[in-house]
Parts: sequence; structure tokens; C-alpha cells
Amino acid sequence: MRIVFMGTPDFAVPVLDALVEAGHDIVAAYCQPARPGGRRGRALVPSPVQARAKALEITVRSPVSLKTAEAQAEFAAFGPELAVVAAYGLILPRAVLDAPVHGCLNVHGSLLPRWRGAAPVQRAILAGDAETGVGIMQMEAGLDTGPVRLEGRTPVAGKTAGELTTELAAMGGRLMVEVVGDLDAYPARPQIKDGVTYAAKIDKAEARIDFARSAVEVERLVRAMNPAPGAWFEVAGERVKILAAEVLPFTFPGGDGLTVDAALTIGCGDGAIRPTLVQRAGRGVSSAEEFLRGFPVRSGTQL
Repeated sequence: MRIVFMGTPDFAVPVLDALVEAGHDIVAAYCQPARPGGRRGRALVPSPVQARAKALEITVRSPVSLKTAEAQAEFAAFGPELAVVAAYGLILPRAVLDAPVHGCLNVHGSLLPRWRGAAPVQRAILAGDAETGVGIMQMEAGLDTGPVRLEGRTPVAGKTAGELTTELAAMGGRLMVEVVGDLDAYPARPQIKDGVTYAAKIDKAEARIDFARSAVEVERLVRAMNPAPGAWFEVAGERVKILAAEVLPFTFPGGDGLTVDAALTIGCGDGAIRPTLVQRAGRGVSSAEEFLRGFPVRSGTQL
């Protein structure tokens, strides 16, 4: 099939690769413009999709907006039979949605209608969902409101946002290839009306750990913010990220954010956590034991 692919981050790359490997003709890849990055934040860094598309010798387009007549005409000129969208980052106007013969299919990382929106993986972890998944959705004008053609499921089971995103991206690629290979075999079914929730974009302020919350909630936050932006606390004026932690069933009265031993066990509103992977500002990831050898934190320290 003649396809325009639309995606930007790492999540989208396995979907693009799966379509290419299945033999589809990817006539263009649309992605967000390159952003300043690198060590000094000055050089323009291409998105993962842009880099992959160039390696595959696929034409790349990175418009700031698709609302102009010129951008819409350029999109239509590719003559797509289908557009495949995976975490693109721009709203598609009606003219773009209607341009492909078979419309636009979206890979969405949740079990719709739960967690429509920008951060479904992180929100599923934060909420303590037992399972999540991927939906192949026929796009319409609303925010992730379109009918779903095919769905896959997986347990959350203690996974980090990074691990879950990688798994869902691979699953999304496989399911998209199934659907594109035989559209008639996967009719679009409207989403149920009950259970709608919205996955707001993660605000960096959410990554600061509130130890007044339960240890279970804190550990979920740690996984939801791994790898980015990283859940963190401050000690001795320095910011420290926790990238992995275990929950302990012990509660220490008045111990919210208080270290209760020399192994960096931290009291929470209910229970306690013991970090296993941490990262100091400007340093690499280390075990808690390695961290404490270079940065001792005494029992009774208030974080």
C-alpha cells in the first residue's frame, strides 16, 4: 500500500520499520522539526523518526503546522492510500484526515477509551492499572475518539515507562501490519462510552517525589518517570533521581521523607521504599550501594 507515515519519537520507529519490512511503499515520513539539543543544547537534533527515515532513504517532511493550504496540498500530492500515525505530535486537520483513500490509522498506547491523550503509558503506571495495551484506531477529528480496528494487551507488571513503551511500540508495529494487510478483516468498531479517561502530558513538576504519599504510589511514580524526566528528591542541596526502588511494608510514624537506616530506606505516608538504582545530577546511574559510598546519607536525614 502507498503510505505516508507520521511520527516523531522512538515509539514510532518500530512501527515505521514494520511497515517497511512488510513491503509497503512509504512515500514520505512526516515528523516534528529538529529541536536544539546535544551537549550544549545548540545543535539541531533530528527526531528518531527523521533519522530512521533518512537511513531508509524515505522523503522527510517536517512542517511546523498542517493547517496551511500549502502544507495540505503537499501532503495530498503524495497520493497516499493510507496515512499511519504514531505519536506524531501535531493535530491533523480535516483536509489531511480525508486526503488518503483509506483515511488515517493511529497507533495508540492504551486500551481505549482509557487514557486518551498524550501520556497513556505513564498514566497507566501511575494509576496502578493491571494491564494496558495498544489500539489501532481509525482517526477522526476528536482526541483519540475514533473507532478501533484491532487491540493488543499486556500486563503492566512492574514495568517502567521505558520498558512498557518499547513493548507497546513493537506490538503496535505488528498489529498495524496485520490491519494494513487486510483492512476488510478488521472493521472499525466504535469505542465504548463508559470508562473514558484522559492522559495529560507529564509536567516535570510531577517528577518531584512527595514522600507523604504511600510507598506504593511513590514506587509507581519512580517507574512512570523512568527514563525521563526521572523521579527525584533533594538531599544536602543536591537533586538525586530514583530510577528503581522496592516497596517495604514498614511504616515509620512521622517519617515521611526521613531516612530510617544507612541503606537509604525512606519512610513514606504508608510503608517505605528502598531505592535500588539512583542518579546524582551530572553523574551516571549507579546502585544505591555505590551512591552511598560516595555520598553517605545518615539515618534520620530529612529528604
